[in-house]
Order: sequence, then structure tokens, then C-alpha cells
Amino acid sequence: MKRIVTIAITLCTASIAVAQAKPADTVVIELAKTSKVVFTIKERSDLEILKQYDFQALFNDILTKLENKDTASVVVIDTTKTESVVRTEVIQEPWSDEDEDDDDDWDDRKYRHSRTRYSFNFDLGTNNYLEKGNFPDNEGAQYAVRPWGSWYVGLNSILRTQVSNNFFVEWGAGVSWYNFKFQDKSTLITEDDAGVQFIPDPRDVSFEKSRLKVFYINASFVPVFDFGGSNRKARFWKSHNSAFRIGAGPYVGYRIDSSSKLVFEDDGDKEKDKENNNFYLNNLRYGMRVQIGVRSADFFFNYDLNELFVTNKGPKLNAFSFGVIF
Repeated sequence: MKRIVTIAITLCTASIAVAQAKPADTVVIELAKTSKVVFTIKERSDLEILKQYDFQALFNDILTKLENKDTASVVVIDTTKTESVVRTEVIQEPWSDEDEDDDDDWDDRKYRHSRTRYSFNFDLGTNNYLEKGNFPDNEGAQYAVRPWGSWYVGLNSILRTQVSNNFFVEWGAGVSWYNFKFQDKSTLITEDDAGVQFIPDPRDVSFEKSRLKVFYINASFVPVFDFGGSNRKARFWKSHNSAFRIGAGPYVGYRIDSSSKLVFEDDGDKEKDKENNNFYLNNLRYGMRVQIGVRSADFFFNYDLNELFVTNKGPKLNAFSFGVIF
């Protein structure tokens, strides 16, 4: 704020000097986003008085009044015993407690009166899959996945449209990654005309990690019931949002890349075998997404209704993911 005051005084002094050659004796200085300062000079003799005036003290007094929510919008200070006065007018839209919490979110203010707001969501969680309703771990399958390390990541551009006071729709598009980290660190993925195969790598080396990564571009449509009646995007550092919200809706995705990676150590050297291939993965994925929010925390659960691999070309697996929305 001191920098703003210094700039304002400099601009004011320059404007007054220019005003000496013009009939106009009013100087308007725009401050920040919603405020301005108006200087009205009735007599040219006031210029010498203005040069000696403590503008910093004047601004400090005005800011103190605003911080204390003083309802006065005009402050008039008599600087001499004559008719000359410095009239400082502060024009500012009244704010609420909720606005104070959002001072660092100017973009959100632009949509204050809009039924649709924009947000960028970051999904972070874990992923796995089910085979006929069971985890492959139960059968000791070679493609069984480690829960820890099988991270799901999603980056989503979301529009939130308010339908009624307690109901809105989140819709948009984004990208996501499935990372399936196998229980058996030596799992090797191969494919032939019969389909994709998961087998132990026969090499005599020290295996460290084996994983399958699938990259999708997605679109989603999730109706949400908001029991707090707010269509603002909840954030972890803001606790004034609604107490509880829940929603569910469809999503669809298209595979744009997939790869396998096998990491091992051979004679003290770390090696990586990486292969980009389709591995008979379905190009299309579709399913249902559930979102649950409690105050400023939001969680998601995605379940693919179609199988991960092409029919009769791989195990019958339905992928799912869950985690936190940032």
C-alpha cells in the first residue's frame, strides 16, 4: 500500500503542475481495482500548502477507517484556516466477510453474478481394477496391482453451472493417467495374435518395478446437490463453503497413449525396458463418477463400466480410481 500511496502522490504532483496551465482544477487518481482519489484545488495558492502536507498520514487515516468498516464514504480535512480545503473522496463498493476471505481470488469476483463459474481441478488418488467383482490378488494373478504406488492423476478444466440454490452441474474436459504398478516386480507384458500376456520375466537380474501406464483425454458431466447453497469452488484453505455436497454422473475417455516399463538392476547398473504399445487396451473408456464434499474437502470415485482390455484379448478387468480433488 505504501508503494501505491507514493505513486499516487507523485502522479498528483505531476498532474497539479500540468493543471496550472489549464482551467481544470480537479485531479482524479485511480487506485487498485475499485478505488480512486479526487483532488479539487480551488485556489492556485494552495499548491504550496499541498507540497507541505503529510499525504501519508492522510492515507493512513483513511485506510484505518476502511479497515474498521467505517461507513463514511467521504473524508474532508481542513488543512488551513482559509477557504482552501483538501477533499479526499474514497469510492469503494461495500464488501462482506465472505469477500474478505476471497481477496486473493480476483478471478472468482468476476463471476460473482454469473450462473456459471470456472475452476481447474486436480485429481490425485490411487487406481486398481476388479475381475468379476474381485481383486486379482485373491487369485494370485500375475497382473495383480500394488495399491501403494499405483497413482491416478487427473487434470480437469471444469465449468460449474448453478441450476438452483442447492443444485449445480459440473461439466468439462481434461486428461488423466492410470498407473498400474504390479505386485510382482518382474511382471513382463507381451502380446501376440492371441492377445496380451502377463508373465514373469525369466532373466536373472534384480527387478525393482514393473508398471503399465495408460493416458486418456476425458469429458465428464456430474450433477451435484449442494446442501450449503453455494456454487463457489471449494478450496482446502477456505472453510466457509457449504457443509456437505454429493453428486454422480457419467464420463467418457479416449486413450491417446499407453506404455509399459520394467526397471531392474544388472551387474550394478540400473536398466529400464520401456515399450509404447496398445497392448490390446480398449481405446474407449466410460463409467460413472461420484463426488462427495465435506466443507472445503472434496473426494472422487471413478468406476469404468467397460473393460480395460479388448474382449477376448486380455483379462476381464474393470478399472477404478479414488482420491482427493484439489
